[in-house]
Amino acid sequence: MHLSTRSIHIGNEKDPLTGAVIPPLYLSSTFAPPGEFSEALYDYSRSGNPTRGGLETTIAALEEGVGALAYGSGMAAIHGALMLLKSGDHVVAGTDIYGGTYRILHKILNRVGIETTLVPLDDLEQVAAAIRPTTRMIWAENPGNPLLSLVDLATLADIAHQHGALLAVDNTFATPVATQPLKLGADIVMHSATKYLGGHSDLLGGALVVRDKALLKELYFIQNATGGVMAPLDCYLCARGIKTLEVRFREQCKSALWIAQFLENHPSVKKVYYPGLPSHPQHELAQKQLRGLYGGVVSFELKSDFQAAKRFVSSTQLFQRAVSMGAVESLIEQPASMSHASYDKADRLKAGIDDGLIRLSIGLEHVQDLIEDLQGAFQLTLEQDECAPSVNWNLEAGYFS
Repeated sequence: MHLSTRSIHIGNEKDPLTGAVIPPLYLSSTFAPPGEFSEALYDYSRSGNPTRGGLETTIAALEEGVGALAYGSGMAAIHGALMLLKSGDHVVAGTDIYGGTYRILHKILNRVGIETTLVPLDDLEQVAAAIRPTTRMIWAENPGNPLLSLVDLATLADIAHQHGALLAVDNTFATPVATQPLKLGADIVMHSATKYLGGHSDLLGGALVVRDKALLKELYFIQNATGGVMAPLDCYLCARGIKTLEVRFREQCKSALWIAQFLENHPSVKKVYYPGLPSHPQHELAQKQLRGLYGGVVSFELKSDFQAAKRFVSSTQLFQRAVSMGAVESLIEQPASMSHASYDKADRLKAGIDDGLIRLSIGLEHVQDLIEDLQGAFQLTLEQDECAPSVNWNLEAGYFS
């Protein structure tokens, strides 16, 4: 069964009582089962809820795992995975990671004696050198955030397993449409369901998917004990969003490639980060690992400073200045002052997240309108810098004039 079919039918079976094509939303916090309480499928919504169970079944099917767990946010899901660790353990993580992940690794886990080493995961020699006898997990993003770096997940899984560590992969940017990390050897896949899975900026949620039943049981115990579960209404909205995941994601990837090409040829742009461009250092890997679907996020650096980038992200009309990504509306942000502001500045600059970096999340607007919106921001921002080159982009022909 193809992914688009699974996203619609698995976990979304019709209601056996009424025949309703859309399963009902179960808002109940508690259940009074008719039989033995100890044998009940549902007793309390923290432990299990029919709406959440349906969503978890769908997500597990998309990633081809043995099961999934839905959490109250993407960070709650990350926390759930990291709670597998204990004091004295060590984590190897990428330098190109979400600011919230950096924060929990460096400012929360360190309080309980869990250490983290950041390395560029595309340099597998550095990864191997960073591993210690106490390393219990490698945390990767596919692709990285915000520089869209890639790592060979199959090779990274081999390295992790050779040292008795788990490989956890944040697959939010690629989605299961482009990559299924469990099939490449990953042990845990994480999603911020707020992003592409939900797709409409109207819910908060996260998910973990695994390929081992014993690991699923351990993660469920932690989730049930700590209570960071996804609310039924958010589960209902996410299940609805997933039904259009593949068609949305493919269209966003198509527009993102056009915009990346536009930016790469713009005289005011210093560098573009997008795996779909031949200039990307892991472009060949992206063709294979991302199946030619390079994602809906594009990052680029202006030939300017922090203040110019800050003005730029406030100068667009269609691109809304906001954190998050993966929804139907396009967003723009400056990582240094927004999504990655929680980084210690030295670590941020060392990771290559410069002050002039801008991250775009491409939505479902017409790509010509989005390019014109960016061009307007270039003209407005550069005019203030007394440098406004005239650039016109021909969408149909794919060239500048």
